[in-house]
Amino acid sequence: MTTTASDTDVVPEPIHEQSTNGPDPNQEDRSNDVVSEEQVVKNGVEEEEEIGKKFTMRELLGGLKTDTSPSPDVTPSPLHSSNTPLSENGSQHSFQNNAAMELINSVTGVDEEGRSRQRILTYAAKRYASAIERNSGDYDALYNWALVLQESADNVDPESASPSKDALLEEACKKYEEATRLCPSLHDAFYNWAIAISDRARMRGRTKEAEELWKQATEHYEKAVELNWNSPQALNNWGLALQELSAIVPAKEKHNIVKMAISKFRSAIQLQFDFHRAIYNLGTVLYGLAEDLLRIGGSSNSKDVSPNELYSQCAIYIAAAHALKPNYPVYRSALRLVRSMLPLPYLKVGYLTAPPAGNPIAPHSDWKRTQFVLNHEGLYQLIQSDQNPSRQSLSSKPTDGANNKRSAIKVDIPDIVSVSACADLTLPPGAGLCIDTVDGPFYSVADSWESLDGWLDALRLVYTIFARGKSDVLAGVITG
Repeated sequence: MTTTASDTDVVPEPIHEQSTNGPDPNQEDRSNDVVSEEQVVKNGVEEEEEIGKKFTMRELLGGLKTDTSPSPDVTPSPLHSSNTPLSENGSQHSFQNNAAMELINSVTGVDEEGRSRQRILTYAAKRYASAIERNSGDYDALYNWALVLQESADNVDPESASPSKDALLEEACKKYEEATRLCPSLHDAFYNWAIAISDRARMRGRTKEAEELWKQATEHYEKAVELNWNSPQALNNWGLALQELSAIVPAKEKHNIVKMAISKFRSAIQLQFDFHRAIYNLGTVLYGLAEDLLRIGGSSNSKDVSPNELYSQCAIYIAAAHALKPNYPVYRSALRLVRSMLPLPYLKVGYLTAPPAGNPIAPHSDWKRTQFVLNHEGLYQLIQSDQNPSRQSLSSKPTDGANNKRSAIKVDIPDIVSVSACADLTLPPGAGLCIDTVDGPFYSVADSWESLDGWLDALRLVYTIFARGKSDVLAGVITG
């Protein structure tokens, strides 16, 4: 019987990225129900003052709150003196600066906090504009000014007709473009540029213009990752942009784009095993893929994963995200929808080809494909006589007697040292899995490379949940 959501259920939604919202680039949570990873990076980009001192965006947004010279309440002076001669290039920059400043000056903020913040942003923009007039090749100032414009876009009153958020974001994109032209290795600029483009695309719904913007966003995330491969945030947001793009493109293109999104989320998780946003987002994209396959009656390719299996995989990631962040309402709501899709009272059930228990170097002919189950305590092998693993009690940990007959091979989660794919020539052909433990390695072979990815993720997630002291939360999910 196919497992799916009823018409009254709420389909789990991906956690969307947002543009700049707060002076602290290391701030993880901005609210309980919006947990985006698109927090703009502001570290390490500086602007040189006339006196030689350098300021970062973070310093300007934080430190300038107490700066009384000039006061944020004072109307900013013109960007340059009327009797100061300007070159042709300087005149062009002055015109562009004035246009951007007009946009920033027209932002008022929605409340007193927003107005106070906007005064600081206006003061910061004035500094960056002056720096660019002095040195048109100052890519740091261009980058930081783009951040100010992006911050200001978040400060626009939704009921205000002017300026538009889109106009500020468009101007920010121009600054990012110029900054990256001057410094092609500025990965933070490509990352935040992609955020601005994503925000512009989201304003346009599912239109052709939005499709082109989402494509641009994915290209800029790709460049950011190319320049800084060790960024799970960029990979996660790249996956989100692909997920949004897949909802707009023609049906024949959708499947490949969704597969790419899955690979980006998975890569983000592999860089940071407790990255709950990417874990949850991977669950949502798998859920969407299952819904699509169910709608068309399944895949025509027999090698593709079935909708039921995709639903089960989706539930694993959402359960893991909830275990890592049990207080997030978004995760709790999604878990209520998908929990029944788990092979309860286990987290994962599947097949692995393994050697006889206690004989890891047995001939290939002795290796057997048998069923394994994974819960919060460990990975256990089930013998063929156990027809329905979901009827077994989690509390009956296999240690002796009849239990040994039921679970010949067991790997306890606390004993795991590492989990990895392997291509050892001594193993039977296929997708090799190595679980290194304090008692030595356990080798097995998954049914396919895609199946191997599922086992690797599930084992790493369960271990990460254990290492973070959240095994009791996961136990509550699967034992209910």
